[in-house]
Amino acid sequence: MSRAFASSRWRKAATPLLLVLVWQGLAWAGLISPEVLPSPLAIAHTFWRLTVSGELPHHLVVSLARAASGLLIGIAVGGTLALMAGLSTQGEDIVDATVQMLRTLPHLAIVPLFILWFGIGETPKIALVALGVTFAIYINLFSGIRHVDAKIVEAARTLGATRREMIRHIILPGALPSALVGLRLAVGTAWLSLVVGEQINATSGIGFLIMDAREFMQTDVIFVGLIVYALLGLSTDMLIRYLDRRVFAWRPSFVRH
Repeated sequence: MSRAFASSRWRKAATPLLLVLVWQGLAWAGLISPEVLPSPLAIAHTFWRLTVSGELPHHLVVSLARAASGLLIGIAVGGTLALMAGLSTQGEDIVDATVQMLRTLPHLAIVPLFILWFGIGETPKIALVALGVTFAIYINLFSGIRHVDAKIVEAARTLGATRREMIRHIILPGALPSALVGLRLAVGTAWLSLVVGEQINATSGIGFLIMDAREFMQTDVIFVGLIVYALLGLSTDMLIRYLDRRVFAWRPSFVRH
């Protein structure tokens, strides 16, 4: 098992590692301009310099706080709306059409409105993250509720289960896989929304670090910010996938060798 795990980890890391080696080789050969595309070693040096100086950790903490706040709000709002629409036809009539219209609006179109409503402080940035998360949670949880096996629901009714018991013991557990998929999408959307929010009227955060570096043509700092965003997205996605495997360890799944 350990050999298989190590082999799998190596295969996943091989392609990115190869790309980095080729990238560094092209930089050493002088085929890539450092102003356009800094070498991996230059980016690593900048990453270390920003970390030691405390600048990168400061901006990272600010971004994490914004993402976590927006994520929690979005999960609460999206989950509530999905329960309203999924558990009741009347709730669906009230909620679903409005949510479907709002979720098609691009983030950049909403930013000016949020600035007018909430000003240029932390609120519009957190609200932008929460909005994106709400839609991802709503769509997947609503779908999960509506696709619970009807035969199981009917069997529960036959056995005399009350509506509350069916919701608690059948519908919500049955919708949990879809809810976790929604959570994965929500986390990804949270980081994408944060990228947009932190590049507008921000004075701190990874997005601000990137925009400030753009003003001074510091391409290496821009790449550091992008890599941090990518690592945050990857690590949070891996965490949710691990949670999914632990929660549904009993469920058979197809694995291609």
